[in-house]
Amino acid sequence: MEERILMGHGSGGLMMSRLIRDLIAPAFEMESLADAAVLEFSSSGKMVLTTDSYVISPLFFPGGDIGELAVCGTVNDLSMMGARPLFLTAGFILEEGLLLSDLRKIVFSMAETARRAGVRIVAGDTKVVERGKCDGLFINTAGVGVVPEDISMLPGNIRPGDRIIVSGPIGTHGIAVMAERNGLTFDPPILSDTAPLNGLVADMLDACSGIRVMRDPTRGGLVTTLKEIAGEARCRILLQEDAIPVLAGVRGACELLGLDHLYVANEGVLTAIVEKQGAEGLLEVMRKHPLARNAALIGEVGTEADGRVLLETDAGGTRLLELLVGEHLPRIC
Repeated sequence: MEERILMGHGSGGLMMSRLIRDLIAPAFEMESLADAAVLEFSSSGKMVLTTDSYVISPLFFPGGDIGELAVCGTVNDLSMMGARPLFLTAGFILEEGLLLSDLRKIVFSMAETARRAGVRIVAGDTKVVERGKCDGLFINTAGVGVVPEDISMLPGNIRPGDRIIVSGPIGTHGIAVMAERNGLTFDPPILSDTAPLNGLVADMLDACSGIRVMRDPTRGGLVTTLKEIAGEARCRILLQEDAIPVLAGVRGACELLGLDHLYVANEGVLTAIVEKQGAEGLLEVMRKHPLARNAALIGEVGTEADGRVLLETDAGGTRLLELLVGEHLPRIC
């Protein structure tokens, strides 16, 4: 039988990785699988360009909506390359029958989030499709930013002994969306962490020159992101389970739903790999920012060049962390 696209190809896991690595990246001669690309201009420095599409269901969820998510996701992809985000575009695919009041809320949410992030939405496009062809609303964005010449955020910069930092508790976005989708409530409520990270990143770059690479662990969560980094850098990453921040409600919800919080999506959290000497100082700076008060040092880079990610568990064992094969949480961003 001829192969077809499955939901798992959009999961951020093994199937998606293979699709990009084996088909899309070779066709376009892409050197990196990062969400944004640094473009060199001999006379104008470096520009960063990114694009993304948002198909999250439902359109509104605890702590955010598809419009806020679209702006934050694009800003964050630029920021992870060390760039200062400047301009965004927004393309809307609207389904016949979408409530105009819902669209108004989403557009105003995008505008407010852009102002909060200090970026401008400068161009866009709108299309309408027949009822049943779009699931309400899809949004496509593109973003442009600039990065200083002396900043390079690539896995190839990583060295043994580097430390791994995460800016806050993981898994809240994915659980907030799943709870809304399935009519679940928690006390206290679990809210999405959706937020623009460019202000935090600017503080981090001002404080530390030893940041090797940064990523925002969205689809596939923290482990998928670190696994991709380890594979590109051909390094081993060692994590400490008890050091990884996770809210008790998220942990309990994951147990209830049969999910692993290490693979659940985030939208306002970053992970950074930093040279050993600057890690503690950077952590202190991050904790002064409202989006990183619970930042934590969660592991280090080992000496082995095998692309593995290992977790030292609370029970004293070691767990090999792999990419998920299928879809963990569909339509999460």
